[in-house]
Amino acid sequence: MKAEELDKKFDNGEDVLEFFDLSTLRRPGLETKPVNVDFPQWMVDALDKEAQRLGIQQQALIKVWIAERLNAS
Repeated sequence: MKAEELDKKFDNGEDVLEFFDLSTLRRPGLETKPVNVDFPQWMVDALDKEAQRLGIQQQALIKVWIAERLNAS
């Protein structure tokens, strides 16, 4: 199928997902990369307490807080 045909189907509101291999889907700039950070015990305890209070995992809390700080810059 040519790109023009696919564009036309999409513009007409047709489902075009069948034409894509979703197993190779990538989100540029959103790939994860592990990072190791050492925190003093008091910080770990405070993070655990806050994460538990919010009902989320410690890692999620850290990601949210860092993202907020980076977006504020």
